[in-house]
Amino acid sequence: MYDNVLLPTDGSVGVDRATDHAIDAADRYDATLHVLYVVDSDVINAYSGDEFVDGAEGAEETLEEAGREALDAVAQRAGDAGVETVTDLRYGVPHEEILRYVDEADVDLTVMGSKTRSGDYRRMLGSVTERVSRQSTGPVSIVKTTVEA
Repeated sequence: MYDNVLLPTDGSVGVDRATDHAIDAADRYDATLHVLYVVDSDVINAYSGDEFVDGAEGAEETLEEAGREALDAVAQRAGDAGVETVTDLRYGVPHEEILRYVDEADVDLTVMGSKTRSGDYRRMLGSVTERVSRQSTGPVSIVKTTVEA
């Protein structure tokens, strides 16, 4: 049923349960697990920089390092489960890059984590998961995790 399963990750607590589900789906269907981390260009562009900060310590490098660590952690877990994994790190607007990847990699199922937070906090922030689920042409499985606000 599925040949390519996508797990977008930001390395946060809310993705842990989604990781388990994505690995399980890939294992059940003998599918390739694609793990994607998007370095958010809006965050990088919002960083004004500081002439007293070494370039290797800027927002872009920090986010890229966090992304590589998140990708490696999921790939390790998937490898331990015997699941073939492809990882990719991209730059851009997260939901747009995820949707682009879905089309490019011929993804059959996208598994995403969603952090359940209080209503006021939720209204302040947009949801990448929500945008992907509304705009994706393929099935999206949303795995909820409760996170304290």
